[in-house]
Amino acid sequence: MKNKIAFIGAGKMATAIVKGLIRDNVYSPDSILCTCGNDSTGTLLANETGITFTDTIEPYLKNINILVLACKPQQIGQIDLTSFQDNDITADLTIISILAGTTIDRLRMYFKNSKYIIRTMPNTPGQIGFGSTAFASSVDLDKKTLSHLENILGSLGSIYQVKESEMDAITALSGSGPAYVFEFISALSQGGISVGLDPIIAKKLAIETIIGSAKLLEESGHESEDLRDAVTSKGGTTEVALKVLGSGGFKNLVIEAIQKAKDHSLKLSKS
Repeated sequence: MKNKIAFIGAGKMATAIVKGLIRDNVYSPDSILCTCGNDSTGTLLANETGITFTDTIEPYLKNINILVLACKPQQIGQIDLTSFQDNDITADLTIISILAGTTIDRLRMYFKNSKYIIRTMPNTPGQIGFGSTAFASSVDLDKKTLSHLENILGSLGSIYQVKESEMDAITALSGSGPAYVFEFISALSQGGISVGLDPIIAKKLAIETIIGSAKLLEESGHESEDLRDAVTSKGGTTEVALKVLGSGGFKNLVIEAIQKAKDHSLKLSKS
């Protein structure tokens, strides 16, 4: 009976998924395999979680129903995937890819017989169960596969089914987005230090301000612009600060950054 999930790659996102699957009882440790390149990530993950590390998953192929590609995108062409090509065993194998900028058509070159190849874009907050993951498939998923996929990706946080043509934009927004937020938190913290705050207090205030503001926006039902205006008094400190951000093109810079990230994701998908 096919009841195992295997990971090619054992980095931070693979680790987050594995821990989430075990935490949510989607898979038990003895039903999870991982293999990776010439580094210690696979053995470390196995030691930490109790899953099986193997140099090759070929001996387990007949028992695997899900294969997660979690290596770096540039490594996919360096991995020996001959076991998966022209192999009838892989006809029922569902491929889940978290490789940035790697299209389903390109993955089909390596997994010709697999019925379902699913491209996903998770983000790093998935490591603590607060991530956002979008996924796309070139064919309609049956109800059983869709439900199982939602359980797997749901271990990271929220999930969204989208068109594959939207994946590069999602990579630019939510995939890379945590880095933008971390950069803003760093700027807030440094700004606090520059006006005399203790570095530890400045960092805590910056983090809590981001978390609290996002939670207020989520629960209030208002638009972000409405909440911005509500806290901005005529002639007040917030208005003065927002004018500085506006004169520096803050919002336009963020929009441009997302556009550039999308463009680069498209470039990666064609390389």
